[in-house]
Amino acid sequence: MLPFNAKLTSQDIPTPGGGLRSGACSGSLIAPEWVVTAGHCFHDVNDTRIGGTPQYHMTVVLGKLKDSDPGGESAQVVDVRQSPVNDLAVVKLDRPITDITPLALANKPPTVGLPLQFAGWGSTSPTVVAPSDHLKRGQFRVAVLHNTVLDAEPTVARTVENSPCPDDSGGPFFVSADNVTGTLVAIVDNGPACPQPGLEVVARVDVVFSWIHQQIDPPR
Repeated sequence: MLPFNAKLTSQDIPTPGGGLRSGACSGSLIAPEWVVTAGHCFHDVNDTRIGGTPQYHMTVVLGKLKDSDPGGESAQVVDVRQSPVNDLAVVKLDRPITDITPLALANKPPTVGLPLQFAGWGSTSPTVVAPSDHLKRGQFRVAVLHNTVLDAEPTVARTVENSPCPDDSGGPFFVSADNVTGTLVAIVDNGPACPQPGLEVVARVDVVFSWIHQQIDPPR
């Protein structure tokens, strides 16, 4: 289920002191060679968002619900394109993923009240930041629309298993009728401390629909 979900991990992110640290984000497949995630997942040593060739290795694993699951697909990020209007990036993989159906992209504003599913590989602890070994799932709805983001409210009591936490950045907020295909509406950006009550601030996809296609569609 949710084969389009992506787990992004790195072990060699440079730190200001000259060392290295690990890091992780979440995302989803939107074209055979492209994954969408949060823009701040790719940055320089001062945490400034940057595009182009990543300054560290980022491995993308798709098509799994647990790290221990057999199969799945793995690729490396080779190019990053940063959204000009919100905290979103599309990243190119070093090989096409052809056995997973990508999520479609929302091309119009969602309606207030629209139910959204959430999925991500973020932390399951409010204090120990590390990616989960399994995919987290949650249920939300659109609460308020803003220019480039929307507020999403949970429809059940928050836990670390059903709401965004650290390392869930870039995780999809989507609609799906079959848990295999669907439409991407927004991605995890910011929100309350995990797992405290409050609204999630998620980057809208419809406002960058044309920009995304300019990045991922080959020229004719």
